[in-house]
Amino acid sequence: MDDRIREHASILVDWSARVDPGDNVVVSVAEGAHDLAVAVAEALGERGASMVTTYDSAELSRAYLRANGEDNSEAAFDDTPSHELALIEHADVYLRLGGGRNTAATADVPAATRQAYRRSRTDIREARLATDWVSTVHPTRSLAQQAGMSLEAYRDFVYDAVLRDWASLAEEMAQLKTILDDADEVRIEGPETDLRLSIADRTAVNSAASVAYDSHNLPSGEVFTAPAEAEGTIRFDVPMTVDGSPIRNAAFTIEENTVVDYRAEQGEAVLGDVLDTDDGARRLGELGIGMNRGIDRVTDRILFDEKMAETVHLAVGRAYDACLPEGDSGNDSAVHVDLLTDMSKESRLVVDGETIQRNGTFRWEDGFDAESA
Repeated sequence: MDDRIREHASILVDWSARVDPGDNVVVSVAEGAHDLAVAVAEALGERGASMVTTYDSAELSRAYLRANGEDNSEAAFDDTPSHELALIEHADVYLRLGGGRNTAATADVPAATRQAYRRSRTDIREARLATDWVSTVHPTRSLAQQAGMSLEAYRDFVYDAVLRDWASLAEEMAQLKTILDDADEVRIEGPETDLRLSIADRTAVNSAASVAYDSHNLPSGEVFTAPAEAEGTIRFDVPMTVDGSPIRNAAFTIEENTVVDYRAEQGEAVLGDVLDTDDGARRLGELGIGMNRGIDRVTDRILFDEKMAETVHLAVGRAYDACLPEGDSGNDSAVHVDLLTDMSKESRLVVDGETIQRNGTFRWEDGFDAESA
């Protein structure tokens, strides 16, 4: 086994999930993540945790959804699966090890079926979010192909992003968290983009790949918050795949924090299906700012791309509780779908009238020029 797999598992169990002896841990294992699962199981055993594994297959999901939702998609998933809910409710930690065989396996599942299934799993999703959950990915051939890379090059890319000095990156990102925590308004400016977001009374999350930071992805490397209001336009020019379908060059017009108009050169129908999931799906749940310079290229995988330095992303749908004032439920939805904008050229990130990033460079980094075009 590649030593980097064991190091990945160690970071996941120790730094990210902070697993303690006696913790009940559910490990969801994708089709191609077997080697990482073996290393994680070993690490959990060494720590004296109690482990249950589940099998996560997009091909199984496709078969189930297409068969179950064939006759009446709206009624097919009325009930929450109580047996799965019980498992998650008794878990202290939930680890998702991604890495499937086919990144487009569910692309032909009807939108109504997908939406009904998501809504039926609201209680399960909330129970999972109540655990110390962490999502990561094992490099597979399908993911390498999606990224346009050889498997060897993709492995190197993944481990450059995952095997980092997370404590040092957390210190750097804390600077941006402090700025956002004290701010009332963020403005994103760029080609076909002029968007104002109110973040008053919100708490930014220093997403340093650990539940200790309210961070639940490995790799991570972003600072994110939950907008209270948003007005303006934004273009999403970073390629994305949503529900197995590509979305290219999308754009939103947003009024009163609601997407009132949208377009995309490719995948517009898929984007519309997401926005029509429920009442909260057209509202913004997240503003995220990428800061992981170990992620230096687009891979068409949100786990990596949304953390990439010189990007920002917005999510339609659910807001995370960690960003909200106590007692505020925030935006509620069965979806949380991220879309990305390149900030490396002709772009500014402005907080309360002050430019904190221009053309992808933060004001504390070498090369920052607050006045240049």
